[in-house]
Amino acid sequence: MTIKETFKSLIALKQQEIPVTFHPREVELPIDSKKIITVVGVRRCGKSTLMELCIERLLGVGINPRQIVWIGFDDERFETMQTTDFNSILEAYMEMFPDIPIKDVYFFFDEIQRIEGWELFVLRLFKHYSKHIFISGSNADMLSEELNTALRGWPLEYKEYPLSFKEYCQFKEIPTEGYLEQDMARLRVTFDCFLHEGGYPEVVLEQSRVVKDKLLQGYFNAMIFRDLIDRYNLSNPERAKYVIKRLMTGITKPASINAIYNDMRSQGRKVTKDDLYTIAEKACSIFLLYRVTKLDPSYKKETSALPKYYCVDNGLRQSVLLTGRDDDGILFENAVFLHLLRNLTDGQKICYYMGNKECDFVIQTGVGAKELIQVCWDMKDKETRDRELDGIREAATVTGCQNMIIVTHEQEETVQDEHGTIRIVPAWKWCGRLVTCPWYWEYH
Repeated sequence: MTIKETFKSLIALKQQEIPVTFHPREVELPIDSKKIITVVGVRRCGKSTLMELCIERLLGVGINPRQIVWIGFDDERFETMQTTDFNSILEAYMEMFPDIPIKDVYFFFDEIQRIEGWELFVLRLFKHYSKHIFISGSNADMLSEELNTALRGWPLEYKEYPLSFKEYCQFKEIPTEGYLEQDMARLRVTFDCFLHEGGYPEVVLEQSRVVKDKLLQGYFNAMIFRDLIDRYNLSNPERAKYVIKRLMTGITKPASINAIYNDMRSQGRKVTKDDLYTIAEKACSIFLLYRVTKLDPSYKKETSALPKYYCVDNGLRQSVLLTGRDDDGILFENAVFLHLLRNLTDGQKICYYMGNKECDFVIQTGVGAKELIQVCWDMKDKETRDRELDGIREAATVTGCQNMIIVTHEQEETVQDEHGTIRIVPAWKWCGRLVTCPWYWEYH
């Protein structure tokens, strides 16, 4: 079968499948923006589903399924595909539907970054044929500087993640609108399940625990071998696994690549520090890990201080590490981080504060700190309570930020003192966007 025949087959198969019903997601792609829509995120988080949901909406406004072209490039038949083969997509479609103008066709390219030279094809397609282009990829480096420069702002990027807690409730058919005591109790229990299971859609819908673990371990191996080893030409998958597992184990604490290097050298492993820094960097590029730097007015000091790393999904971390120990506190902070991450707006980033005391998260903007977030499973113990309050107060004094929140497992109260108002909120409300207080919605 020629490459053109392969494209014809894929186009026809997808058109036969339309429409397909999916669970809705919080992110919604525009259907007529006249821009190149890019969807990025970790493997298997639901990027393709966002594009499928977009197709559902296109059908709802009268677009014919024959106007849809969907090509998934995560396919072994494209392993040897060349840049020049891209034009066969246009040739295949025009031979199949000569009566439909290309300008009226909606192109959906899934995992297109796997094929070298894709940017030039997309640029040509956009400039000369169609303004309806949607592309997805599992790599933060997907849009090259060349494409961004050439298109002069035409790409419009959307980020997708595994399910939020509210989406998790929707997938599990748990209502979030109830106010009865039993409704609140059910949400608390559901949050604890979410905390350990994570939010990969396929995993959430699976009933078997054994199958869930196999799915998650399969995702991890695919990230290592396909997204890291193949794409970035890393030579040693076992080394990559070791470093990433070490970083996963130590999430919530400043991570020292130098310490990992010394440990590996003491074990007799041949490795350089550059190797380890590259693995950590590329693990972030494929959205497996996220790097959080220390808040500091000096860029040099911020970037030289030890960073913290967080994992894209709690369930993935648990299935990969198989820790067999009580990691509720770590999973809790990781879940809070992921909630903050998915709600960042342009120009914002997450840092941590470390002075005499510590504050887990600072939402930083170009003009300063917007929000301070402390994470604590249980504040009933006086020593713990004082530590958490003192940490967020010191961060408030240093940054001048008065928007202070402590996220807990159960406690809910407001602390008012000379430092300002500190809101203590249970995570099942905060992550589920179930807090009704005006101050919450002002900042979220």
